[in-house]
Amino acid sequence: MPFDDAATRSAVDKSLASPPQRTQHLLGNLRDTLRGRLPARRVDENVLVGTWNIRCFGDLNEQWHARSTDQPMRDLESLRCIAEIVSHFDVVAVQEVRANMKALRHMMKALGPDWGFILTEVNRGRAGNDERMAFVFDTRRAKPSGLAGELTLPERVRKNSPDFARRPYAVSFRCGAQTLVLVTLHIRFGQPEDRLPELLGIAEWLRDWAKTESEWGHNLIVLGDMNIGSEEDPLYKAFTSTGLRPPAELRKVPRTVFTSDTRDAFYDQIAWFHEEDGNGRGHRPVLSMRFTGNAGFVDFGGPILSARRMSLHDLSWRISDHYPLWVEFATDPATDPAADTAAHTAAASATATAAHTATADHAAGPRRRANRG
Repeated sequence: MPFDDAATRSAVDKSLASPPQRTQHLLGNLRDTLRGRLPARRVDENVLVGTWNIRCFGDLNEQWHARSTDQPMRDLESLRCIAEIVSHFDVVAVQEVRANMKALRHMMKALGPDWGFILTEVNRGRAGNDERMAFVFDTRRAKPSGLAGELTLPERVRKNSPDFARRPYAVSFRCGAQTLVLVTLHIRFGQPEDRLPELLGIAEWLRDWAKTESEWGHNLIVLGDMNIGSEEDPLYKAFTSTGLRPPAELRKVPRTVFTSDTRDAFYDQIAWFHEEDGNGRGHRPVLSMRFTGNAGFVDFGGPILSARRMSLHDLSWRISDHYPLWVEFATDPATDPAADTAAHTAAASATATAAHTATADHAAGPRRRANRG
């Protein structure tokens, strides 16, 4: 965690950097748990990519230990736990950032000056739910490389599918020798027939994008909350209909604190395109970097529930009702599959709308149009 050195401690808000003893003990246990379950971050060798729907990530109670009757319930201890989890990744797509950015800004203070974020305008209206899409990243290991844009469906697709209630957000990052184009989504929750056109639309749009931009040698990763019920759900079949596939390592991991059964809650996904390998032996990933086979979820409930003796309901509002998902890729050129085969990847050319950037000093960045990263 960034507070391990004195220089960083002096750079962040003193109230966040000096938690009560009880909170320090909880954070130490959580940190030990994370270190035991997640790969170490190695310079120029790997990148850890995560996605997390942080429930109603907006307002914040500026007490260290809020009561369950307080509103909001998310307090400074909970915020520090969220920051601790995020700090173990290189870049995280975050869904449900609200128009009120108080919790996000405090999290950035907790993470310290080496961390930055980039996010969309607010998605207004009932379907948009006043939400933003965001990426939070360690600037020492993941640097924005030019593209930042919300995606809209082309007119020919909109004839059969409505445009997105919460538009997918694409941002490119340079990680070691690799460029990643990350596209995060939060598909509307509701009846399957309401969500199916959105998932079909994004799957078709991304397939066309991947085909058009494959020569750029970038790595297109789709991640977020798809609100999919199960692998048997027509929504999952729509999401994977054009070649997007999550790694097998994420098939059985729980997505929510309320159930470990992925047959009922297969909401969150991280996926990339696959194509036939040409030898009739199956499919290969459309990536110029190598997926290490390491992927999973972060079960934050154990150390937090045991320390605070709270209900799952309270946990879902203080931390989140969703678990973070993560994957690890090798970025070392020596392990780059492009050394043996032509790069078959996807990059970026999106219809860019307003995007805001910020570093850990939390100053809102300028509007920008999409550039290839």
